[in-house]
This record gives sequence, structure tokens and C-alpha cells, in this order.
Amino acid sequence: MGMQRCGQVVYWLQKVLGITAIDKAALSKRSGQYVSWVEAMARKQKIPLEWWEKGINKEEYVRPYLQKAERAGRWGVYFIFQTMEQGWTFRPGFKKVEQEDGSQYPILHRHRSRYRYYYFYLRDPELGPMILRMGTFIPFEASYWVNGHSYIERQLERQGVKFEKRDNAFVSIEDVGKLQQAADRMTGEVIRKRLDYWTFALGPKFSKADRKAANLERSYFVHQVEYCRNFIFKKNHPIRKLFERSCELGLWRLTGDKIVEVFGRRSRQRLTGKLETALHRIEHGAHVFRVYWKWAVLKQYEKYSRLLRNELTSNNLRDFGLKKGLAHLGLAREKFLGVLDRFSEVQAENLNVHEDFALVRRIALPVERGKVRVPGIRIQDVRVMRLLEVLLHAGTVPGGWTAVKIHEAVIGEFRMPPASYDLNSLR
Repeated sequence: MGMQRCGQVVYWLQKVLGITAIDKAALSKRSGQYVSWVEAMARKQKIPLEWWEKGINKEEYVRPYLQKAERAGRWGVYFIFQTMEQGWTFRPGFKKVEQEDGSQYPILHRHRSRYRYYYFYLRDPELGPMILRMGTFIPFEASYWVNGHSYIERQLERQGVKFEKRDNAFVSIEDVGKLQQAADRMTGEVIRKRLDYWTFALGPKFSKADRKAANLERSYFVHQVEYCRNFIFKKNHPIRKLFERSCELGLWRLTGDKIVEVFGRRSRQRLTGKLETALHRIEHGAHVFRVYWKWAVLKQYEKYSRLLRNELTSNNLRDFGLKKGLAHLGLAREKFLGVLDRFSEVQAENLNVHEDFALVRRIALPVERGKVRVPGIRIQDVRVMRLLEVLLHAGTVPGGWTAVKIHEAVIGEFRMPPASYDLNSLR
């Protein structure tokens, strides 16, 4: 039955616990008991329990505690943050209703208010590092952050497979087949078992009689999910060139109709949300190419100068015609991988410039005009690229350029000493 509706909460309090007067004190009693239990558990197990302050990056702050737990080989909770956040709960209203005994009590209704949340940072033997966010007021809503790369890492360690992992990316591995097999074993059922365990261990306590009488159970739904494909290179040079060119072509050729096809649709009728492409610059000067479709976004970016990543994020699985239950995670994976494959095919088509190779080769050959032999233009040379940059960005009438003016423009644009790049070098 759960406790997501007012009638369910009233039934649990009145019929199961025997509380007739459902007032603010009755609702807060359960919250106070849970807060006291968390504080006692933290003191007993010597787990840091701190209030989060605005401006603090949670992940950066708890990373030393995570590293300490990893060195000690300790599983379970290693840090707890407590915050005041907005969330759904239940409050007695102003309108009263008469009870069987003649007394009057206010009607219970859903209410959004600000109350305490706990962030449990923990290490799980199966899923690796994860986060549990637990509310302290009824209905005691629980939210989890799980990283699939951590689960795969645990599976490979158990099998003794050697690999190199940086953050959430595998940059090398001795057996690619076992890597894929580990990823395939991460199903919704595997995740649900571990979530049930930690919800029972760290959440509010209900007796067996309470759970049986009110039929209390947990249901998990996917709020946000991400899948990616990584193209790993041995050198950074081809990644940079491919990424820059794919951004240029993507902004120009990835139109609305093409975006709809990439996401597996054939019509743009009655479309809500975004439908666009954009190139964003994030911290440290890195660029991310984004494709927006409804409430989903497909990103492409470089990572660690070793791989080119295509990443699809969805905040509403209904956009893909999928249900949000954790049991449907396998269907979401198949759907997302299909989108990533189609996006890669579109990029491969855009980057297929073999028909231009003949032109590039032809303009590099010398040209003979009577007895005069004019050398070809080798556009891969640095000095030619600098010349073209000046001509394209500083000139409006190419026919009006003279050799002297071009020479002065090149030297001024790139701040080159005249002695190192004279007029004869230009010619």
C-alpha cells in the first residue's frame, strides 16, 4: 500500500498504530525518533555527521573520507551530510472532520515544506560508492545515486581482470569481452536488491506487524539515467581534430528533422521541450557539443585526452515511450544504445570527406602556365594555414590584397618578427 497518499497515512496511523488524533505532534513523533536513531548510529560507529553549508561541493568534500575507507577496505557508511530542503510531506489542514467518538480533527493533506534530509555516503560490495538521500518526514522518501562504472569495476576486480580506470571511464583493459559481460550483468533486479538492503538498514524502522498490517513496501523509479559510448584513441591528436570537425558539421547539418530521426522518431508534431544543437564551454576551457530533444540531451566531449565520449541523459523516460519503474531499466538501455548508435552513424556520414581528397591532392600539384611553373598550395603547411586565416578573417575583398599588404597583415596578426618571415618566405 505504501504511504504516498493521505488515506494510506491515515489508515496506518489510526488502524495500525491506534492514533486517533492525527495532529502535528503525532506526525512529528516518528521524525524525531528517526533523527535520534541516525545521530546515535553516527556516534556509535564514529561516522562524521555534519551540516552542509552553501558553496561546498559535496563530492569534493567527502572524497578524502572515501579514500580513507577504500584504503581500510571498509564497507558501509563513511560520511553523513544533513541539509534542509524542500520536499513533499503531510500536514493537518484547517478544515476539520467529525470522528466516530464525536471529536473533530483536521483533515490531512499533502504539503510541500522545508525539512531535514540525510545524505548517506557509503560503499557497497556490489555497486561500489553510492549515495542515499533520505527524508526525515513521512513518507520518508529515499533517493539513490548509483554509478554503473563502479559496479563494473567491482565485477572486474573479483574476476582478477587488469584494467585502468580514471574517474568514470575505463581507458584500458586486458579483456574487452569481460568488460561488456560485466556491463550486461547490471540489471534492475541487481540494483533493487542492494537498494532494498540499504533502505532497510538506514531508513526509518517499522516493525513486522506494521509492515504486514499496512502492507508497507518500497517502489523504485528512475528519475535520471545516463548511458554512453566511448571511442578510445592512443593519441590525443585525432580526437581533437575529429571533435572540432564534428562540432562544426553538427551545428550546421544536424537539423531538427535529423535530430528527430536520431532519437528514433519520424514526426515533429506535438513536440514539447527543446529541439536544438549547441556548443557549450564549461570549466577549464573544455567544450561540450549538445543535442537537445524534449527533456533529453545527447552530449559529446573529450575526456582525459584519450577518449571521445557520446553520452545520452534523460530526465523523463516517457519521452522514449518507456515506463519509469526500475524493472524497465533493460528496455531503457536498449533504447538509449540505439540512439547513440544512430548519432555515431550521422557523425560518421558527416565526417566522410573522401570525395574531397581528390581536390586537396589536385591543388597541391604545380601548375604550368606556358614556361612558368607555379607551385601548388599545400594547405597542411603551417604558413599556408596562417595565410588563409588572415585572408578569411581580415579581408572582405580577396582581389584587393597585395603581397605587401598580406605580409604586413600576417606579421601583425601573429606578432612575428619581420626578420624571421620576410616577403620572400611569403611568396
